Amino acid sequence: MIRNKELTVCSGFCRLCKTDHILPSTSALKQAHHVIAALATYQSIGFSEEDRNDPNLSTDFLFGEQRGKMFGLLECQTRDGKPVWLFAFSGQYNGRWQIPAWVEPLFNVQTFQQINDPVEAQIKELGRQISAAESRSQSTKQLRDQRTLLSQQLMQKLHALYELNNFRGISASLSEVLGSEANKPTGIGDCCAPKLLNHAARNDLIPLSLAEFYFGRENRSLSRHHAHFYPPCTDKCKPLLGFLLCGAASDR
Repeated sequence: MIRNKELTVCSGFCRLCKTDHILPSTSALKQAHHVIAALATYQSIGFSEEDRNDPNLSTDFLFGEQRGKMFGLLECQTRDGKPVWLFAFSGQYNGRWQIPAWVEPLFNVQTFQQINDPVEAQIKELGRQISAAESRSQSTKQLRDQRTLLSQQLMQKLHALYELNNFRGISASLSEVLGSEANKPTGIGDCCAPKLLNHAARNDLIPLSLAEFYFGRENRSLSRHHAHFYPPCTDKCKPLLGFLLCGAASDR
């Protein structure tokens, strides 16, 4: 089902060239219906038969307590006119950043895990200590403050790993795109559109159209519904799309 069809255009303002860049949905919307049908039929995000038999790639968990997820596809072509389709899921899928046939995140996963995992373990341990302590005690406040500081420091280190590439051949960090003082929400750069456009730019592909849809149980705020189409989100995607799309129109 298509909802908000007129709002599915991918666009953003580029601070480099002071221009609004736009990428239509057109063909990608039509192709997305085939992807939705395949996900429903195979109940897996695996492309190969082997991957479809992997229980970790099952779509079952999207209809449980973890709820659904955004998926996206980008229609591209090579310099010699060969059609190419790219596919992405938002964030991680069942704890995995990388899955065959789906585009990679905007950072080196191994480096990300080396930085994230030890600190994440400390944050979880602090959470257990907070749960075990008396809720209004001074020690609880100190533990909460320590956890908050660790989380903030970790987020800064992780955001520094993100590298964005656009169609003018320019690479930049999140801070360079957003401004060093900009507030960076959790999950920025992990949505479908940034992943897709970054991969296309890195691989010298020309983007033609992009569409995103939600698959699975509706989210808790009821703002996302199964098999409905939505534009790239305002807080995490929109601030990056202008930079990422820069140069794409001239290629088209």
